[in-house]
Amino acid sequence: MKLRRRSLLAGSAMALSGLVPAIRTRAAEKTIVYLTPGLDLPFWRYLARGIEDVSKQNGYGFLALDSHNSAATQLKNAQDVIARGVAGICISPTDSSTAPAVLALAEKAGIPVVVSDIGTNSGTYVSFIISNNFEGAYGIGKVLAQKMIAKGWQNGSVGLVTISQARRNGQARTAGFRKAMQEAGITREAGLQQMQSYTPDETFRFVQDMLTAHPDLRGLFVQTDQPTTGALRAIKAARREGQVLVASFDGTPELVELIKSGQVVGSGMQQPYEMGVKSAEAMIAHLNGKPVEKEILVPILVVTPENVEQMLPTIRKTVFAGELS
Repeated sequence: MKLRRRSLLAGSAMALSGLVPAIRTRAAEKTIVYLTPGLDLPFWRYLARGIEDVSKQNGYGFLALDSHNSAATQLKNAQDVIARGVAGICISPTDSSTAPAVLALAEKAGIPVVVSDIGTNSGTYVSFIISNNFEGAYGIGKVLAQKMIAKGWQNGSVGLVTISQARRNGQARTAGFRKAMQEAGITREAGLQQMQSYTPDETFRFVQDMLTAHPDLRGLFVQTDQPTTGALRAIKAARREGQVLVASFDGTPELVELIKSGQVVGSGMQQPYEMGVKSAEAMIAHLNGKPVEKEILVPILVVTPENVEQMLPTIRKTVFAGELS
């Protein structure tokens, strides 16, 4: 399996090198900006790619600004581009409570905003593009429960390593997964740890602690992709390989290989590239005076060792933005 590398998003390079002030007013008026929590995570890069491709196909420039999971940086980035009068903003906020401040500034300046995942607690926006996080987590939860029961582990405990529960999508993932566990009669929970840095090392520490505190741990649900590798490392370090089943959410090429090999029982894969496409399409439709649905729901793909090969053609396009070959 190979990745076809593509040069860093031009807009991202500008943002990261501090060249935002170089945007000219005339160009800004024909530019769509994407405010993202962190381009270090593949998910946000793939979503950015979808926005970029559709924007450029329709004659708009594109700029991605990395908030580095900081509400203050997100607000500063928003203030900078709003001051330059861009055509529109797509935002994946650092969490749902930080979005209203950006939405209020944009509304005052008359700049339309599309919320691309995560959600907002309040504010005015054109459209909200969101994955069906509840159903996706419920689906992968059912897969994990079935495999635990098949091994006779239904009396064991299950741990959750989650994205921020201040995000609407995080709340939905947790609720969907817990529903699947409850329906399966798996009622013991080995705690919930919320990610802050979203790194494999952070999740390694979380899982290490869970394994120590809960010798009966039999299942794990890690709510985003790259940190899943940290969970697997912790299980290996504790010499518990083959004794704890791991389910994930989102997807990286590495995760596909882990699913194929059975090291991960499956993943509820969002379709970030498709979400980016839908975000840009909604923005451009609005700029052209066309009606736009207030909420656009993108399905989640439940990928397991049993169906991964069948799903690969779709995954390559809508999840990995054409990078997976």
